[in-house]
Amino acid sequence: MSAASELAGASAAVARGARVLLVGGSPEPSSPELVARLADAADYIVAVDRGLDRLIAAGVAPDLFCGDCDTASPAAVSYLEDLVASGSCERETFDPHKDYTDLTLALNAVEKRVADARLSLTCFGGGRPDHFLAVLGTLVRDTRQIDLFEDGLRGRIMRAGDAWAVPARTGAHFSFIPLAPDTVVSEQGMEWELDHHACDLMSDLGVSNVIREDPARIECHTGCVVAYVFSRRALPTGQVSVRRTRKSPRFQGQRKMRAEPGALLSQQAVKTAYW
Repeated sequence: MSAASELAGASAAVARGARVLLVGGSPEPSSPELVARLADAADYIVAVDRGLDRLIAAGVAPDLFCGDCDTASPAAVSYLEDLVASGSCERETFDPHKDYTDLTLALNAVEKRVADARLSLTCFGGGRPDHFLAVLGTLVRDTRQIDLFEDGLRGRIMRAGDAWAVPARTGAHFSFIPLAPDTVVSEQGMEWELDHHACDLMSDLGVSNVIREDPARIECHTGCVVAYVFSRRALPTGQVSVRRTRKSPRFQGQRKMRAEPGALLSQQAVKTAYW
């Protein structure tokens, strides 16, 4: 496996701890509007192969291209050649017969350029479940702060000692999935709370919670989780009578109910994003 690196012109130094946006090429991409907003908030932008097409659709030029050009469109590759020739973009091109995904190699490329980068990823989650599971496996092994963005959701990879004050309005849905054995998690400010609760690998215990306080908080004491907050409610608007008892097999001994059984819980739709 080898990678050819091109640096066209002198690149400005990127500060330690800079926000780096990586844009992937998932078949079901994020909207151009979201990609553009994330790019505006980033200090450094990386196109991961077909992610270059997603950036072009958003009217954004990358600082770095990483990939083997097996999925980027011919028009995008031509545009990349112009960027490299003008000195405004770096390029790392990989052998298509490589052993690792473009994302893994892109993360390595970022590590060489930006110390302690804070990573934002988009267009990595839709349309290819095999790729998405590989993405999660890759991110679990990384040690940097990683935020995930797709239309309607924001996520974070959390490791031992990490805490997240969840940027969501009351009533938003929230989920977490343990990505390592012997993961221990606490949740506060949610409909069902946990206090140093041990979770099995890939357990569904953390799915479909509801934010009840602003801010709510999740803490990963050991192990690793991926946590998501959703900006669009899965339940209909209106008043819905929710009857879950403390004897429910799913929640008994696991979560502390914050509402009495039969309480009316507001299902008002959240109309604004959290980021």
